[in-house]
Amino acid sequence: MPTTTAKKNSSTVTDGAASEQESSERLTMLSGLASDVLARCGQRGARQAEVGLSEDRGLEVNVRLDEVETLQYRRDRGLSLTVYFGQRKGSASTADFDSDSIATTIEQACAIARHTEEDDCAGLADAALMARETRDLDLWHPWSIDADRAVELALRCESAGRSFDSRIANSDGASVSTGSSLSVYANSHGFVGAERSTSHSISCSLIGGSGDGMQRDYWYDAACAAGDLASAEVIGAEAARRTLARLEPRSLKTGDYPVLFAAEVARSLIGGLLGAVSGGAQYRRASFLLDAVGQRVLPAGIDLIERPHLRRGHRSAAFDDEGVATTDRPLVTDGVLQRYLLGSYSARKLGLTSTANAGGAHNLEISLGAEGLSGLIRGMGRGLLVTELMGQGANTLTGDYSRGAAGFWVENGEIAYPVDELTIAANLRDMLLGIEAIGCDIDSRSHIRCGSILVGRMMVAGEG
Repeated sequence: MPTTTAKKNSSTVTDGAASEQESSERLTMLSGLASDVLARCGQRGARQAEVGLSEDRGLEVNVRLDEVETLQYRRDRGLSLTVYFGQRKGSASTADFDSDSIATTIEQACAIARHTEEDDCAGLADAALMARETRDLDLWHPWSIDADRAVELALRCESAGRSFDSRIANSDGASVSTGSSLSVYANSHGFVGAERSTSHSISCSLIGGSGDGMQRDYWYDAACAAGDLASAEVIGAEAARRTLARLEPRSLKTGDYPVLFAAEVARSLIGGLLGAVSGGAQYRRASFLLDAVGQRVLPAGIDLIERPHLRRGHRSAAFDDEGVATTDRPLVTDGVLQRYLLGSYSARKLGLTSTANAGGAHNLEISLGAEGLSGLIRGMGRGLLVTELMGQGANTLTGDYSRGAAGFWVENGEIAYPVDELTIAANLRDMLLGIEAIGCDIDSRSHIRCGSILVGRMMVAGEG
């Protein structure tokens, strides 16, 4: 579906979020269409089939220096289909729900399946694993905001940041976005699952200082309910505070130091762990945590638990991308890896059972300490506080970790001055095992619900 973009224009456009009744009616329609598509696949000889349908709507505005830069209204929809003829698989998709387009998509998927090689791991997830009950996870909170109101919010956010201090010299702009999503997944086991969710955000990016000493930083908030967002003024002021804190940075002498990852970047360490224990990395033999179930991957006393049914969670779901029922379950207990993250295909490749992780991990909670960021800084005493990371991170195969970094040098338990143009390096397996503390300052804007993380020792490359 087309995307409309308007520059320098704040004409009234609403995000088009469906009402309670309309969203229910659309989900009923999509569910009926999914069942019809599956029946037609069966008539064409498919032994199994699965179909996903989605409708997304959204509004995003961007302002800079008191003017509207872009206004974008989005309406997208799609149908993805996979059919199985024995152990042969074919997939096709379309963005058009017209009957002729769907018929063509079915024919294309079936034609592809008839000409592919057999794969003894191909097929739907086991029927016995399908979700049998629906759950209200409180994910549907449409924001009744039109473009004029969204522009006003973005301007207020930027204004709060620019007026915070005279050293704020410029702006990269502020944005407000809102979106809603309706989706249905169905398969020939008779499973039909419907979900709806909303997402909203406000962000601001500012530039401080002058000449060669300019620094940039930002802040944002994101939630499925607009009422859970911080105010536009608070976000703009925080972006300004963070920008000012980075002025006049220094480098560091190269050496081994304790490294404290602020919560907003610490979750990337857990993300590296998740990638290494994914089913795909395991069956391809491309993981630094190969065959690691039963081994220690985090320090003793640390648990990592998947909680897919958190209300208003960023990745809450009653079932995964294959219809498998989700449930709370540990990933790491007392530092020891309990399982991998498996969909049905990777599970079969490994001779295991799906863990309802087709499409990835759901909400993850890690054991937290009693201290927030300031307490961890005091406890570290001397070392590097990282607030920004650049680059790709860990090599999933080897665990080698090297990233550009910026943040603050800590001396005598207090922030001494900002630092940048650093590279931090280690092996991610050693880093995870070398965690000395985890803060209680959870960054709630992600499905990885993690506080700041203190790693005992890392190589920090600076000025020589």
